Amino acid sequence: MSDVVNLMLQKLLELITNIFRRKRHVNLGLYGSPNAGKTTLANKIAKDFVGKEIGTASEIPHETRTINRLENVVFNHNGNKLEFTLLDMPGISTKIDYREFMKYGLNKKEAQQRAREATKGVIEAIKMLENVDAAILVLDATEDPYTEVNLTILGNLEAKKIPIIIAANKIDLENADLERVKNAFSDYGYPIIGISALKGHNIDKLYEELKKKIN
Repeated sequence: MSDVVNLMLQKLLELITNIFRRKRHVNLGLYGSPNAGKTTLANKIAKDFVGKEIGTASEIPHETRTINRLENVVFNHNGNKLEFTLLDMPGISTKIDYREFMKYGLNKKEAQQRAREATKGVIEAIKMLENVDAAILVLDATEDPYTEVNLTILGNLEAKKIPIIIAANKIDLENADLERVKNAFSDYGYPIIGISALKGHNIDKLYEELKKKIN
């Protein structure tokens, strides 16, 4: 690739970045697989900046089946005020089987209804990509990060040119492996922050990265 083309691409990237930085209202989407801790993180962010929770976290997969939305969340950073809408997305799955929910005590009818709602939620979350300005991909650091779901989410975010932060959640647990997450996605070039949304570990580091992305 010639130096002229490289320079043109660099200028284009700078232009896009500057346009994004001048935007004073941002839709921030939290994406990830079910039970990765998206709602727990959303609640932590909401409590820190607004003083209230945004949704209900549960061990049952697909507890969040519609987009939880919290508007008028404000960052004040270096004298600059930026307002954003926090979007806690339903968990993304490539397969939703109602029988999985029955393992948690739901009867067949309840499980089938939950599966229908979960499927609808996945579609809603993917459609919302058209309106998301920045995203946090929340991963469970105790599990293999290199999954079809995580790769699908990253692929969709990249296709939309949406700035991404990877949050490796649950690092407070003994079997968490942050290095495995970093090794899996080191070639992508995105910031990877190990956090515990439940305990608040490294949340400040996540906020610093957010400020870089949305300010």
